[in-house]
Amino acid sequence: MRAVTTLSVVVLASAGIGHSVMAGLDADIARVDPFKDMKNRPAAGHGMNVLLVGTDGRDKITEQERRRYRLGGAPCHCTDTIMIVHISADRKRATVVSLPRDSYAEVPAQVDETTHRPRAAHPIKLNAAYAEGGPQLTVRTVEDMTRLKIDHYLEVDFITFMRTVDVLGGVRVCTAQPLKDSYTGLNLSPGTHTLNGGQALQYVRSRHVDAASDLGRMKRQQRFLASMIEQATSSGVLLNPIRFRDVTRAVLGSVRADTGFGTDELLDLGRAMRNFSPSSSEFTTVPIGQLGYAVKGIGSTLKWDRAGADQLFRSLREDKPLAPPTPAHAPTPTHAPKPQVPPPATVEVAPAGIRVQVENGTPTAGLARRMDAALAATGFATNHRPVGAARRDLRRTVVSFDPRWDRSARSLAAALPGSVLRAVPGMGPVLRVTVGTDFKGAVRTVRAEAPAPQEEASVIRGDDRVC
Repeated sequence: MRAVTTLSVVVLASAGIGHSVMAGLDADIARVDPFKDMKNRPAAGHGMNVLLVGTDGRDKITEQERRRYRLGGAPCHCTDTIMIVHISADRKRATVVSLPRDSYAEVPAQVDETTHRPRAAHPIKLNAAYAEGGPQLTVRTVEDMTRLKIDHYLEVDFITFMRTVDVLGGVRVCTAQPLKDSYTGLNLSPGTHTLNGGQALQYVRSRHVDAASDLGRMKRQQRFLASMIEQATSSGVLLNPIRFRDVTRAVLGSVRADTGFGTDELLDLGRAMRNFSPSSSEFTTVPIGQLGYAVKGIGSTLKWDRAGADQLFRSLREDKPLAPPTPAHAPTPTHAPKPQVPPPATVEVAPAGIRVQVENGTPTAGLARRMDAALAATGFATNHRPVGAARRDLRRTVVSFDPRWDRSARSLAAALPGSVLRAVPGMGPVLRVTVGTDFKGAVRTVRAEAPAPQEEASVIRGDDRVC
């Protein structure tokens, strides 16, 4: 999300503009030391690896922006987005790998900075490493999971993202399907849209537009970054010293970076990347082996496909592109594909891990028992004790859920097409289905299914068209 803007610094520096424009900008960068006292690090490969993290910091957001772009609530002080940007040794290619924030991780053993007592290695969600140990523990955890040596660290927040998009004059996105998310306020019709900073933040934050949740959101983030690079390289920013300065100031104004990644390094890297273009970039997500991997005390996580992830990070160590260039003209099929029978819905959380209480919201006796039996037959953990609801005039089936179990709720709703999701804070881990008159006795089969291992088709190139 916000981390994507930091790559713009590297891309924009490809104009080769010198210290006359960049003078003073280095002072705007807050410095951290994520590599302090780190030992037994992975061996360096070829090229450069930059860890980009986007935090949910929103201290500088105005009250009007909070209301307009649905930015209320307390920040979690964690990394909402984590990406590895690999810059090839010849500076002609950039590969961006998204690491899901809910990835199952094992934090290396460490000494607690507050109590100064040793802490044993323990399981955690990847994004929580930042809250537990800041940039240093985040870097250590990522290196331990990927066996990639991280050369530089860059961190940005909401305000950086919004201001950068605005100073670029907006970024164009294209969608073939309507995108609507009541949580963020995103509401895009099919077609092409030029988004300002706040709208762009809604676009890259939304994860309730489809069943793909975080995985779908990461793909939209990758496409957005490709569009941002195209905007930066085609709008004249690189050739206009004043606009270049304004963009870099917008990016650097609330960036935190390691002490070794200063203006000189950015300029040297930029000069070597003068011919960088959207076709020079590629984007992918680490392969996932298991969705909804339950861990006691942590909840539902995403477990990486170890073989696919190892292959991906080996390619980065060896400085190899992830996919060959896309052919200029794809062959046109001579026959239209035969219609396929719709497969069971793929969901994030397996039905067996979703506890359900069914209640009857209609005057029809026995309808809740039929719903309970149908859900149980599909694999959901119903309690087999349906009850009557307070209301008996419900037309549409309602799935009530605690927001902490939103993934389970979406999995359950996928089994009940047409049902309404209703968040009830504090409700706990048991989801409630209130049956409406729309229920005709059938429940759609759902299953948590891991995506295929890393394939060329899962790599998005910067010049790919998305609709």
